[in-house]
Amino acid sequence: MEREQVELEAPGLDRRGTLIRYGHFGRPVLVFPSEQGRAWDYENNGMVDAVADLIEDGRVKLYCVDSYDHVSWSDRSIQLEDRARRHELYESWILNQVVPTIGSDSPGVGDIITTGCSLGAFHALNFAFKRADLFPVAICQSGNYDATSWHPWGERGDATYFNNPADYLPGLSGDHLDWLRRRLFIVLTVGQGDWETNPTGSLPSARATAALLEEKGIPHELDMWGYDVAHDWPWWRRQLAHHLPRFC
Repeated sequence: MEREQVELEAPGLDRRGTLIRYGHFGRPVLVFPSEQGRAWDYENNGMVDAVADLIEDGRVKLYCVDSYDHVSWSDRSIQLEDRARRHELYESWILNQVVPTIGSDSPGVGDIITTGCSLGAFHALNFAFKRADLFPVAICQSGNYDATSWHPWGERGDATYFNNPADYLPGLSGDHLDWLRRRLFIVLTVGQGDWETNPTGSLPSARATAALLEEKGIPHELDMWGYDVAHDWPWWRRQLAHHLPRFC
């Protein structure tokens, strides 16, 4: 399996960001790590091996990136609105550094899929909604899609609203909503076992988000696994191997 690692400038953030590409050809998949994770976490936790057949067959190329949650959503020392503003620096890094790198490395092989586990699932969903022109499919595993439920202290304003699916999804309407209905497909996977309800809130959030998507007529699938399925890597490996082949 081909593997290439590069470091990309990240203006406004505290270090350069890592991007690791796995594969030689196929539809690009942008992988967000779990909370405060690094680009190599997906490989270290067996997720790359879980879809190795798709990579070796030239059906997908995985592009795994760093998070900057430690200076944004996970920084409990600052208010919610400031966390959201810092997230916008991460958004700029993804759109201005990572996406062009993917585009030059994988020209003409289809739009980018987003995916991630836990907080990575939040990023996968949020980026798909905000930039469906780039990311028309999101495979979201065990996410909590309401940033205000994590560490909910401090001021809330426009930055929070426009970076929090639980806030902006209810307000979607008009031509933009019609376009999203034609453009997007969202997969929400979640277990019903350990840590999916407490402390993560992933199961109730997945149900609530699916209800919003249903109300808005946005194509989606809520895939709830069994009561033995925990918020953990062994199950995420199986879920990814189940869903990713459908889109490549």
